[in-house]
Amino acid sequence: MATTNDLKNGLVLNLDGQLWSVVSFQHVKPGKGGAFVRTTLKHVLSGKVVDKTFNAGTKVDTATVDRRNMTYLYNDGSDFVFMDGETYDQITVPRETVGDGANYLLENTEVQVAMHEGVPLYVELPTSVELVIQHTDPGLQGDRSTGGTKPATLETGAEIQVPLFLSTGEKVKVDTRDGRYLGRA
Repeated sequence: MATTNDLKNGLVLNLDGQLWSVVSFQHVKPGKGGAFVRTTLKHVLSGKVVDKTFNAGTKVDTATVDRRNMTYLYNDGSDFVFMDGETYDQITVPRETVGDGANYLLENTEVQVAMHEGVPLYVELPTSVELVIQHTDPGLQGDRSTGGTKPATLETGAEIQVPLFLSTGEKVKVDTRDGRYLGRA
């Protein structure tokens, strides 16, 4: 248990049995009436963002979320297997928990897995990864200087938009948050 005076960004609260992460908070002392704390909370599992106001000094239930550095080992069909680098324990994480990050996971990639009471909540990938283009159509002569793009399939099976001058077999840097092409690797 903590009070609203102990709030800080990144703290995970347990409100009505659901986990919410504090994105931002602001202590407000109006000229008339009692002080309060205005917060922006993000649901840990769904990503939904809400604004919530607490009276100053109110007790809030905090949840312990353990973030561990882990290595992605392999995909066994519907689940992903990760290994803790310190204890060498292996855990399986369902595809729903990994989410869109599955499009950018290569074996031996270092990620952060957030756990609460032994249950994986989410997987945090590095902001960018380097992947090889498995297939893309060749660019047409004369199209090299324009800002056009074309679809390219990466070695993980994900499809992104890349500039026309890139060809099959080249290594590119991809933003894991939105799947944007960042440049050649």
